[in-house]
Amino acid sequence: MSETCSHDCSSCSANCSSRQGEMMKDKPHLLSRIKHVVGVVSGKGGVGKSLVTGLLATEMTRRGYSCGILDADITGPSIPKMFGVHERATGDQDGIYPVQSAGGVQLMSLNLLLENETDPVIWRGALITGTVKQFWTDVIWKDIDYLFIDMPPGTGDVTLTVFQSLPVDGIVIVSTPQELVQMIVGKAVKMAQMMQVPVLGLVENMSYLKCPDCQKEISLFGPSQAAALAKQFSIEPAVRLPLNPAVAKAVDEGQIEAVREDALNPLMEKLSRLN
Repeated sequence: MSETCSHDCSSCSANCSSRQGEMMKDKPHLLSRIKHVVGVVSGKGGVGKSLVTGLLATEMTRRGYSCGILDADITGPSIPKMFGVHERATGDQDGIYPVQSAGGVQLMSLNLLLENETDPVIWRGALITGTVKQFWTDVIWKDIDYLFIDMPPGTGDVTLTVFQSLPVDGIVIVSTPQELVQMIVGKAVKMAQMMQVPVLGLVENMSYLKCPDCQKEISLFGPSQAAALAKQFSIEPAVRLPLNPAVAKAVDEGQIEAVREDALNPLMEKLSRLN
């Protein structure tokens, strides 16, 4: 590091060691304005990662922030459906424009580019990762405070590409109560550590079902692992989301923006404090 370093790489042309990581990152579209990038990851599929991504964007929008979702789950995109968005994205000589939900969340997903949203995407890894990068470099994200990236499950090509190519401020890990998931969460945490990406929080989805009569919490998938995982991997906060049929119905009907989930408040507060 130079002795005259101002710690502001955006206005400095020096090629010092502290700049190496930043120089590897792909630049967003020239017309994009993005303050924070948050990845939502899971070690395995079926834990509700896309649901959590949608809830995070919705809740932060309610708090007055401008939010977007980059759907990096190229072969299994579900973000547009849960927001009730079925129109196709548009573009011109400047770039591609995300589609805006009814609540104002900017969305970009491969499903918004397909002629038929039920068409399968039968692509190999290089084409998939290239598309994810194009969603960053070619899409015009307008005045975004928080861009949430819905990752595919696992620690494969797309997750590695996002960590290496995009300026990720941190990740949120999604899990479920099963003991098997504890090992899977560990893999996601260790990958984040290897890539020097902070873990901003843990969301245990389907943590319990609340009895509609007595309000007792029923552990359908076994006792919660959230506290133990948070302690083991030093993650704060760790929040628990219930298994709620009303939420599932809202998502199926494209009405996720009508869902309110107060359990996410500690995580919302931490995201609001990102510099």
